[in-house]
Amino acid sequence: MDPVLWSIALGAVLAGFVQGLSGFAFSMVAMSVWAWTVEPQLAAVLAVFGGLTGQVIAALSVRRAYDLGTLLPFLLGGVVGIPLGVMLLPSLDARLFKLGLGTLLVLWCPVMLFARRLPPIRAGGRLADGVVGLIGGVMGGVGGFTGVVPTLWCSLRGLGKDTQRGVIQNFNLATLAVTMAAYAATGTLTARMLPMFAVMAPAMVIPTILGARLYIGITEAAFRRIVLVLLTASGVALLSSAVPALLGRA
Repeated sequence: MDPVLWSIALGAVLAGFVQGLSGFAFSMVAMSVWAWTVEPQLAAVLAVFGGLTGQVIAALSVRRAYDLGTLLPFLLGGVVGIPLGVMLLPSLDARLFKLGLGTLLVLWCPVMLFARRLPPIRAGGRLADGVVGLIGGVMGGVGGFTGVVPTLWCSLRGLGKDTQRGVIQNFNLATLAVTMAAYAATGTLTARMLPMFAVMAPAMVIPTILGARLYIGITEAAFRRIVLVLLTASGVALLSSAVPALLGRA
């Protein structure tokens, strides 16, 4: 099999497990593998497809009730943001995007990890949730990163494990589906990508289910630590791919 397909399969396996466990982070984990072998625009479409596939599998494995009033502002913002991200994708400097996002995650998430008594943010209400959803939508259109900022925001809000899972899982499922439709409508999704989808989908089924099953048995505190560690690791992975490329370009 082509080395690129091996890379795509490996990224799908690792990212599928992490997404099944945490409810997000498929794109972050997969991109850390694909950054070395897959061109940015192709990787973006693969990440959206993989994230959507993983969310469907996880939703069937870990069904969590959700409060529509809590979820709706995120969804409305996400739907507005997705077309903006899709329009930005062809002209976006992927390295600078990874540098900015990676820096944010590496600086902020460890603070949250070690500051266990950090008071939850109550200000902003549904308007703030909608803005966060919009940012997630833009990032989804850019490369499937729908869940990163909403997950961080839910942690800052102090939402419980199941409440956060319900919001993020359903937000990601909806926004990734809309993003994939937008990619198809704009021609970003092409027929040459179908064999890659055929490699990814079966590769990630079992890892995603295993991750989802593991989620069921973990505590609130353990889930919070897992999410923040994953976000920090994702930031490190983004910086490790962006910084050498930017230095080389300079």
